[in-house]
Amino acid sequence: MITSCVDHGSDDEALELLVRMYRDGTRPNMFTFSSVLRACHDLRTLQHLQGRIIQSGLESDVFVRSSLIDTYAKCGSLSDAYDVFNEMVTGDLVVWNSVIGAVAQNGDGDQAVDLFKQMKRVGFIPNQATLASAFRACTSLVLLEVGTQVHAHVIKSERDLIVENALLDMYCKCGNLGEAKTAFTRMVVKDVISWSTMIVGMAQNGFSKEGLHLFELMLKSGTNPNGITLVGVLFACSHAGLVDEGWHFFRSMKRLYGIEPQMEHHCCMVDLLGRAGKLDEAINFIHETPGKTDAVIWRALLGACRVHGNVKLAAYVANQVLELEPDDEGTYILLSNIYAASSNWNDVSRVRKSMRDRGVRKEPGCSWIEVDRKLHAFTLGDKSHPQMEAISNEIDRLIQRISSFGYLPDTNFVLHDIENEQKEDSLRYHSEKLAVAFGLISITKEKPIRIMKNLRICGDCHNFVKLVAKSESRTIVVRDAIRFHHFKDGACSCRDYW
Repeated sequence: MITSCVDHGSDDEALELLVRMYRDGTRPNMFTFSSVLRACHDLRTLQHLQGRIIQSGLESDVFVRSSLIDTYAKCGSLSDAYDVFNEMVTGDLVVWNSVIGAVAQNGDGDQAVDLFKQMKRVGFIPNQATLASAFRACTSLVLLEVGTQVHAHVIKSERDLIVENALLDMYCKCGNLGEAKTAFTRMVVKDVISWSTMIVGMAQNGFSKEGLHLFELMLKSGTNPNGITLVGVLFACSHAGLVDEGWHFFRSMKRLYGIEPQMEHHCCMVDLLGRAGKLDEAINFIHETPGKTDAVIWRALLGACRVHGNVKLAAYVANQVLELEPDDEGTYILLSNIYAASSNWNDVSRVRKSMRDRGVRKEPGCSWIEVDRKLHAFTLGDKSHPQMEAISNEIDRLIQRISSFGYLPDTNFVLHDIENEQKEDSLRYHSEKLAVAFGLISITKEKPIRIMKNLRICGDCHNFVKLVAKSESRTIVVRDAIRFHHFKDGACSCRDYW
C-alpha cells in the first residue's frame, strides 16, 4: 500500500500509512523504508525517518542506505548524503552508484569524479548507472580527458542506451564533435534523446547547418521529435542567422509534430530575431506571446540590444527584466556595458550605484583549461598562477606575432572611462588570453587547446584567438556562456555571428 501510494504521487498518504503501520504493531522492513523514503521532501521528516531506520537496525542495508543517499540529495543536503555513505565501509556497488549519482546531479562534478576513482581503486567495476553518473560529472566540469577515460569502460561493457546518450552529451558539451559523431554513428539503437543531443550539440558548436541536416535525417529515420529537439533546431537557426527557416520551424511545430511551443521556443525566436537585428519584430513577438512572459525571454532581447547598440530599447528591456527579477546581476551588467560602449558614463555610474544599493555583485570573468587531468583557472588580471611569468611572456610574444596579421587591440571592449594605454593593458590580461597562453606552453602541438569561460567571449579576445590559431597553426576551442567557438586557420565556427 505504501509503495502504491508513492508510485501514484500520494506521498502524504504513504507517510500516514507508515504511522498506522507502527500503531498496528507491524515492524517496517528494508522494503518499507526504501519505498517510504521516496515520499520525503523535507529534511525534518527525512531525519526523523533516518532515526527510525537506525532503531530498526536497518541502516546498513544496501537498498535502505542507497535510498537515504538519494533522498538527502533530492532534498538538497549533499553533506547528509555523504555522511550516510561514509558511516561504514561500503561493500556494494548500489551504494557507490547512489552517492556518485547524487553528487553528480547536484552539480559537484569534482566530488563525483573523485568518488568514481575511489570506487575503482577499491575494486568495484562500474556498471551502466555508474558510467552515466560519471559522464554527467565530466560534462558539468567539462573534463574531457577524464571523460575519455570513462569512455574506455563503455567499450568494455554491454551496450546501454542511457550510457551511450550520456557519452554523446559529454562529448558535445566538451566541444569534441569528432568523438561525438563517431559515438553517434556506432550506436545500434538511437532514440529521440540521441538525435536531440547531437542536433543541440551541432548548433552549440557552431555547425548549425549540419544540425539542421541531422534533423532531416532524424525525420527520415521515423523518430518523432520532441520539444528539446525543436529547441535545438531553433537554436541552430538563431546562431546561423536563418530567420525564414526559424519562422518555418516555429510555425509548423504544432501542425507537423504535435508540439505546443513553450517559453523556451519563444525565447529561441526572440534570440533569432534579435541577433538578426530585427529588434522591433522581436519586441512585438514578446508582446504577442501567450501567457505570462518571464525574465528569460526579455534577457534574450537585452543581449541583442547590446550587440546592435540600441541604448534606448536596452533601458526599456532591462526594466522589464528587473521588474520580474529585481536582483538579476546579469541585467545590471549588460545595461552598464551597453551604456559604457556608448560612453554614457553618467548612466554607467547610476546603474552601478543601483547594484551597490541592492548588494548585487558582478561575477568576475573566469576561464579554465584542463591540462594533465587538472583544471587551471584564470580571472581578469589575476597573476597568482605559478607559471604567470611564462604566461605573460607568451602573451607578449603572441601579440607581437599576430600584429603582423593585422591585430590591433579593440579598446571598445574595455568598459571603463580610462586612457587608451590602460585599456590596452587591461585587454592583455583577459582571462581567456591567459588560458590560451598557458595552453600553448603546456599542451603539445598535435592536441587542440580547449578553454571554458563563464561569460560571453568579448570581441577583442575573439579576434585575438582567431589570429593566434592562424599564426601558431593550432586548433583552439573556447566554450563561453552561450556556445562553443572552434578556431582554426584564422576562422571561427561561429563565422563571427555570435
